[in-house]
Amino acid sequence: MRNFTKIILVIVLMAIMEACSQKQEPKTIYIVRHAEKLLTGDDPELSVAGAARAVKLGQILEGEEIAHIFSTNTIRTVATVRHVSNHSGAQIEAYDTGRHDDLVKELKQRKGNILVVGHSNTIHHLVNYFINDDVEYEELKDVEYDFIFKVTLDERGNSMVERKIYRDFN
Repeated sequence: MRNFTKIILVIVLMAIMEACSQKQEPKTIYIVRHAEKLLTGDDPELSVAGAARAVKLGQILEGEEIAHIFSTNTIRTVATVRHVSNHSGAQIEAYDTGRHDDLVKELKQRKGNILVVGHSNTIHHLVNYFINDDVEYEELKDVEYDFIFKVTLDERGNSMVERKIYRDFN
């Protein structure tokens, strides 16, 4: 009987340790499309409107304690998040748009708030990983730059997605 009690105690302790290890630190992940770009070349810079939007993004996220920034390796995406990087001190890390599964896993493991910048034809895939219902976001139109997707993850890994626009953050 004594050994049986010890075995039960060990099983209960292991279950508690497993439950504790699966909790994660609550965080917010902001997912945005790069700002407006010039209409020249394969890897264009930001337009004047895009540069202004990049500054606005920096102002919006200034108090959000961004710890990590992920960007594709293009001039326009890096320029979109440079202001946030300069103010937060977070380094800009490159990611591959063809490997969303890996990026989502990385986002869930990282501690602290995160900013991800991508493209009109990729960010909806990333956002849809965090949706808990049947409605999914569609690819952004080429002229849509105004959306900020705010993904809130709780300590159990449950997520809530909000689609906002820049002026929602006055």
